[in-house]
Amino acid sequence: MNSKYDFLQKMNNSNENKTTVSAINNSPDSVFRLTDISMLIGETNFNSINQKLNYYVRNKKILNPRRGIYSKLAYSHEELANKIYTPSYVSLETVLSQNGIIQQADYAITSISYLSRQIKIADKIFSYHKFKGEMLVNPLGIKRINNVNIAIPERAFLDLLYLGKQYDFNIDTLNKKLIIKLLTIYHSKKLSELVKKLLKND
Repeated sequence: MNSKYDFLQKMNNSNENKTTVSAINNSPDSVFRLTDISMLIGETNFNSINQKLNYYVRNKKILNPRRGIYSKLAYSHEELANKIYTPSYVSLETVLSQNGIIQQADYAITSISYLSRQIKIADKIFSYHKFKGEMLVNPLGIKRINNVNIAIPERAFLDLLYLGKQYDFNIDTLNKKLIIKLLTIYHSKKLSELVKKLLKND
């Protein structure tokens, strides 16, 4: 094909459009990088894939929430948070508020990653806090739920304290023994002393 017109004609007159969009919509994931879609549809020509995806975005079949990232029309904000910066996992206020550990309303999606950054996509804030490599990639207290890497409440609690943030915590539902076990991730005497004090006063 030598022209944009030829490409559009092919997309309109073949099953290629329907097949690729169906593959995306039938995937358990809701957010994709280019490499994800390449594996999903079994195509390795990234220029061709890009051309198709741009066509789908223009025709409102899929979304392009951030450069290099595509999604279904309805997608998970937490899943997008994982895709924007990798490695990363959802933690901090997002996890603690979802589990009733803190009551403060925070409409941002908060994550731990290799850099500190805050970005806005549509009407959503994505906030990232930097942890050094060995802490970031330590799998203790991180689960994969609905295609999202997310901290369990006990790790999110410790992540928040490690960053020096203070809230009125409701720690009744937290597993105290697990918190002590997870403290080994941080190698911080200051954090250990703070946690033991909080647990003692509970």
